[in-house]
Amino acid sequence: MVVGLGPGGADLLLPAARRALEHTATRYVRTSRHPAVADLAAAGIELRSFDDDYDAADDLDDVYDGIAAELIDVATTAGEVVYAVPGNPAVAERSVELLRSAAARGDIVLELVPGLSFAELAWARLGVDPMAGARLADARHLTAEDAVGGGPVLIAQCDTRLLLSDVKLVLLEVLPADAPVTVLRHLGLDDEEVRTVALADLDRDVEPDHLTALLVDSGVSAAARELARLLGLAERLRRPGGCPWDADQTHHSLTRYLLEEAYEVVEAVEALPPDAPAGDVPAGAYRALEDELGDLLYQVIFHAVLAEEAGAFDMAGVARGIHDKLVRRHPHVFGDTDAETSSDVTRNWEQIKKDEKGAASIVAGITPGLPSLLYAHKLMRKAASVGLDPGGRDDALRRLDAVLADLRTGDDQDLEARLGDLLAAAIVLARSGGVDAESALRGWAVRFRRRFEAMERLAEARQLELPALTPAAVAALWIESGGGP
Repeated sequence: MVVGLGPGGADLLLPAARRALEHTATRYVRTSRHPAVADLAAAGIELRSFDDDYDAADDLDDVYDGIAAELIDVATTAGEVVYAVPGNPAVAERSVELLRSAAARGDIVLELVPGLSFAELAWARLGVDPMAGARLADARHLTAEDAVGGGPVLIAQCDTRLLLSDVKLVLLEVLPADAPVTVLRHLGLDDEEVRTVALADLDRDVEPDHLTALLVDSGVSAAARELARLLGLAERLRRPGGCPWDADQTHHSLTRYLLEEAYEVVEAVEALPPDAPAGDVPAGAYRALEDELGDLLYQVIFHAVLAEEAGAFDMAGVARGIHDKLVRRHPHVFGDTDAETSSDVTRNWEQIKKDEKGAASIVAGITPGLPSLLYAHKLMRKAASVGLDPGGRDDALRRLDAVLADLRTGDDQDLEARLGDLLAAAIVLARSGGVDAESALRGWAVRFRRRFEAMERLAEARQLELPALTPAAVAALWIESGGGP
């Protein structure tokens, strides 16, 4: 028979548990380091503990295996034994799990007498209704996933300072350093303590023991919970026993995948209407974007995990850094700067960015390796932010007309420079209409590819070989497939 001692003194022991202890001759307790044990001893109810096993063991799992084996052996010879555990035997008791397994095999007959767990006392002291989404976690197996998702989390078995340090590091992945943590010690006893400390001070300001628990409330959304799960998965795949491919990767080996996933996100965006999220979106278009964004997100997390292994930074630092950067660069939202138009915002943004980086020029941060259309677009945007606007729609059209006229009347001398002028004018026209030229050209290429594939299917259906057709026949086939003249 397993009985629960409750979370404090013998006054919190349930009557059924006390009767079992009083009426059974062979009595054990997992540890005598529990307030109720001394109270029971004073009433003449002595219990044999397994404290010596704890003190002599290097591995707690060995202790629990030994406890279960001895209790089964004693029950076999004595016929009946009562085993007392702190709190509720159904909550966080490894030795009881082993006894349940023995009962399932038919080795023993097992009866559990419930007890009041520390959790019920904690909910009462804190005024928390666990039915409203509160959760329970074990400090020894705490993950970032446990700490997020909304609602308070009660963390049990915080019995050493070293364990508190481990708990702090896990919580810092999803909570700021000044996040409040409620410390619960000796609930139900005369020296009961309930106080709040900052997360960063957890392992410095708290002297824990076996009657210590913590309560944290992330108050975050399901998004944070899922991000924590993904981060945990990436870390798991890198560890020994995980995935050999993931374990072999480096920052440089992942570069190609980062580029591929970024381009696939762009392709999924191109499948959306130009005014998305407004307008009618084709079925499945957002599903494709969701999938590709997930692939790209995993690349970001993968690089953060590698950096954490190197001791450089972690995913929490990445998220914190971009959060703080966005706050700094939106003084019109979080400060007293005025910005009534998008142009005002862009101008403020570029100046703040230049000051942050200590650059001599606002164009210093533009990567020369960008695709040329995107590179030119960024140069124009930077210039416009300091008043050097390359012009609007009418200016762009005049430049286009001038360059085209020059191309029609001139020869191929300086053709490359003239084409550069033509493309630059096209980018100015795109900017004047709020269009990204790089995306516009990619969109055209996507449409061209689809039409070309449709023409190939039409030719195949008619058993025609495209290379063998005359240019006029190919053009006719193109128009018939929907490509336009």
